[in-house]
Amino acid sequence: MTTKRKPLYWEGSSKKDFKEFPVPVQKDMGVALFVVQLGSTPDSAKLWKGLGSGVYELVEDHRGDTFRAVYAVQIGDAVHVLHAFQKKSKSGIATPKPDVDLIEKRLKAVQARHEASKAEADKPGRRKQ
Repeated sequence: MTTKRKPLYWEGSSKKDFKEFPVPVQKDMGVALFVVQLGSTPDSAKLWKGLGSGVYELVEDHRGDTFRAVYAVQIGDAVHVLHAFQKKSKSGIATPKPDVDLIEKRLKAVQARHEASKAEADKPGRRKQ
């Protein structure tokens, strides 16, 4: 049995931001995202609270710094990396509000694009693929 790999989409500046992570973090998170593309949930993934099911975060610690990548799997048959960032706050475990707001904004944009493309595909006269 072969597993079909889901496409991976990087939203906004998430890929550029991800590429600024230390190489060991990029490698570990890259493997984890590949596992997600194959339809599984990597051990390093945690449910992202507040945006419903299907939104997860990967967390990697490297030399005293914490790096995160937040992704969504519930939209279409794809994986969407919504945000990749280094957690700067040294106090508390809460994610800074600007990061939370950006994740929410990008998730809404992906959902809107998906709904628009679904509506377009459902128009009369369109062939289903």
